[in-house]
Amino acid sequence: MTIRRIMVIGAGQMGGGIAQVAAQAGLQVVLNDIDQGLIEKRLAFIDKLLLKSIEKERITAAEKADILSRLTPSTSLDDGAGVDFIVEAATENMALKEKIFRALDECAKPDTILATNTSSLPITEIAAVTKRPEQVIGMHFMNPVPVMELVEVIRGIATSDATYASVKALAEQMGKTPVEVNDYPGFISNRVLMPMINEAIYCVYEGVAEPEAIDTVMKLGMNHPMGPLTLADFIGLDTCLAIMEVLYAGFADSKYRPCPLLRKMVKAGWLGKKSGRGFFSYL
Repeated sequence: MTIRRIMVIGAGQMGGGIAQVAAQAGLQVVLNDIDQGLIEKRLAFIDKLLLKSIEKERITAAEKADILSRLTPSTSLDDGAGVDFIVEAATENMALKEKIFRALDECAKPDTILATNTSSLPITEIAAVTKRPEQVIGMHFMNPVPVMELVEVIRGIATSDATYASVKALAEQMGKTPVEVNDYPGFISNRVLMPMINEAIYCVYEGVAEPEAIDTVMKLGMNHPMGPLTLADFIGLDTCLAIMEVLYAGFADSKYRPCPLLRKMVKAGWLGKKSGRGFFSYL
């Protein structure tokens, strides 16, 4: 299946990044969100990023205009009726995703592929609410999307080979490196990353060292570009907790138990960079 026109659901950081990369790859993109103001804000942000690319002589002014012309704002899921592929990048909430996929299953063409950018929720469970589970797949981009090369392409239990092949080709067209993954909690990236972050939080919780020291050890000793606690703040501690909860519930293994300090900080509203305070201050 050749994919030429896509819809991205969610105009936040992830959805906006996916839309930008897709438009830069020559695809026609419908950027959908329930909040018109958020769409306008995201399009203005993309415009600003593209302007920087002109200043760095990576693209021309004409190319910038072409990219922006391929982005169409939308506040209705019914606008997905004419696209070949839809990727959902809404909040990590299973009930919300199931609601979106039920609606998409009704309005999208019979051959349209439905993908989710979920970072940990089960693809098989999301696919089960549709009448086309063989055409449902995970397409987990890394943040920030325009910069990071990796895309995890996650096959649900019913995902067809044809669907996987189309999404793999789409990822490559968008300049990404797709990695095939089967549907297990956390996939690969977060199954490995989040327990490391959780263990770093336990080190703070148990008084092993201060956050700065823990991050320094991982940066200088393990050659990580960013310490795990700084990374947690950038991801959002609420998102980290949600993923750890998925791992803990999915495997029923105590090694995935979220650190009590992580729970406490989320309850306090200390969510990291987006709230101004996490393991470090951003005020």
